[in-house]
Amino acid sequence: MAEWLHEAGIGEERAILVERGEIIAARVDWGETLRPGFIGPAQIVVKHKGTRRGIARFTDDGEALVDGLDPAITEGATLLLRVTRAAIAEKGRTKLPQARPAPPESLPSPAPGLLAELRVGPLPVRSLPITDRSFDEAGWHELVEQAQGGEIAFPGGSLLVSPTPAMTLIDIDGTLPPPLLARAAVPAIARALTRLDIGGSIGIDFPTLADRKDRLAVDAALTEALAGWKGERTAMNGFGFVQLVARLERPSLVARFARYRTGAALRALLRQAERVLDPGVLLLTAAPTLRRAMPAEWEAELVRRTGRIVRWQEDAGLALDGGFAQAVAA
Repeated sequence: MAEWLHEAGIGEERAILVERGEIIAARVDWGETLRPGFIGPAQIVVKHKGTRRGIARFTDDGEALVDGLDPAITEGATLLLRVTRAAIAEKGRTKLPQARPAPPESLPSPAPGLLAELRVGPLPVRSLPITDRSFDEAGWHELVEQAQGGEIAFPGGSLLVSPTPAMTLIDIDGTLPPPLLARAAVPAIARALTRLDIGGSIGIDFPTLADRKDRLAVDAALTEALAGWKGERTAMNGFGFVQLVARLERPSLVARFARYRTGAALRALLRQAERVLDPGVLLLTAAPTLRRAMPAEWEAELVRRTGRIVRWQEDAGLALDGGFAQAVAA
């Protein structure tokens, strides 16, 4: 039976759904305040005329797009809102979180953490100590590499997953004849959607298939591969394009790593540091940019969790995600 494994890292909760030793789904929570489930008072600062939409400002936590407003609500009014979608960073801008008026019986409350969300689901959840190796054994590092680069190999070809302002695009490349390449890509696409936590509007650019029976064969394969996936899709058009639409609540793993490269690298370095077992001072070797970006509270939490002195060594020759942690003599 599939089981969720959970780790509570510094600045990050992460979870993988593992079945027969393989990661079939993954989730990452970076602790943003305005994420789905947060309920709090907000002031309507913009009300779009003739609509039920506007922009609301929460007391200390920024702004959100709001929908479902009572027509009688005016600018300046304060009401309790529930966040339904986290902010989504895009190239050159960030889409604001989305919110709606909270049910009348609601009280202000923070968004549930990832562990709490998983525990209300139907599958078993096991929270692991940070030194446990189950994530590594299931292929966590490979998953992170796929999220960072957006490239996923499959027999006969590869997918390139790219977050764009309009949608997440999945391009297919390979050496197989187009009908075979398109069919071979289908299982990899279905796996990528859950492994990389991709939602919202998704465009798949298959090889152009001139023969209608080949397009119908790919449509049938997609129907089978996406059984149980919660979303809708179009049939393949004459240019090989298929669109999927699923509920969007948070950035995908690809979007996080593409738009928050420094934050992702910092969290990965802290995970390494917590897992060092040799005795001694913790030495973090990283690019100067990474050192400057480290929040003081994260470093203090690393000291608290490990009970060690932490030192830094800056190396301008290291890539942003090339940092590493080791134990050295005091």
